[in-house]
Amino acid sequence: MLRLSCILLLTLMAITAMGQLSCPSLCHCHGDLQHVICYSAGLRKIPKVSDQTKLLNLQKNRFPVLPPGGFSSMTGLVSLHLQECYIRVITKNAFKGLKKLVYLYLSNNAINIIRAGAFDDLGELTYLFLDSNKIADIPKALFAPLQNLFILQLNDNRIKELKPGTFTGAVSLRWLHLSSNEISSIQPGSLDEVENLAIFHLNGNKLSSYPLAAISKLRVVEELKLSHNPIEVIPDEAFQSFGRYLQELYLGNMGIQKFSDNAFSGVTALKAIHIENNKLESLPNNFPYSNLENMTLSDNPWQCTCQLFPLQKWLVSSVVNPEAVCASPSQYRGRQIRDSSVFSSCKLPTKRDGSATKKRKVSPRQ
Repeated sequence: MLRLSCILLLTLMAITAMGQLSCPSLCHCHGDLQHVICYSAGLRKIPKVSDQTKLLNLQKNRFPVLPPGGFSSMTGLVSLHLQECYIRVITKNAFKGLKKLVYLYLSNNAINIIRAGAFDDLGELTYLFLDSNKIADIPKALFAPLQNLFILQLNDNRIKELKPGTFTGAVSLRWLHLSSNEISSIQPGSLDEVENLAIFHLNGNKLSSYPLAAISKLRVVEELKLSHNPIEVIPDEAFQSFGRYLQELYLGNMGIQKFSDNAFSGVTALKAIHIENNKLESLPNNFPYSNLENMTLSDNPWQCTCQLFPLQKWLVSSVVNPEAVCASPSQYRGRQIRDSSVFSSCKLPTKRDGSATKKRKVSPRQ
């Protein structure tokens, strides 16, 4: 009798466990429910899944509002896919309980409201994708719980301004994508919390002046994209705070009229620069040719005088053969800088010449 009771108890426990671990209706499950795929399943309510599930794919369903605690029972989740789910609002504690989550995909929705506290409990989150939404404002300290965040994609939204406190707490952030927003202002202090950014994309915004005070807090930027912002002048020491790390710089299609004389002060590792389709006639004397491997220079009104001789020398030695055409003097208009004879009598400035010139400028009158 006792033996029979034990068998019945074990059977009941097994049935209960099977019920708890069953695959949600309209979904496909793999690996003992570790991967639950509900792609385009017509869902309007977040399904219940096992606490053993590692990956939950809910792409192309319809969840206009992510409610508090909607995923709280899914404590084992590592990757959550919510792309193209018509999400408009993310409430406070929307991801409560997801303390193991590493990947969160929220791209291609209609998100325009993210409540403070939305990302609480996500201390292990490393990759956050919020691109292609309608986000205009980021609540202060929204990302404060995300101390392990490495990549943040906020491109293709409607963000207009970066303020101090925007990235408070995101001390591990290395890649920040803010391209194709409406950013016209980056206030001083806005980037203080993310000084270790390596990849920083700001292309396709509305910046009309270079945000020197904010950007000078960055220390190790390797790739900076500012193309398609209406900035006419790049100021002195624009990249100095991270100059020994900067390798790729994108400044095309901006309407730049000039680089200040010391714009490239401290830049020593640059390998590629893109300055096509601007209004540049010359480059500053401290332009960092030494490690350059690639430049795009087309569609600028280059003034072919000896001031551009260092550029001509670089073009002659380059294997990438970029297009760069003289606009003046008139007799050389339309000719490739590389092949123009206007530079035949030019000499490269030497450090000795520069020192002598500097010395003459500061010497007292005799």
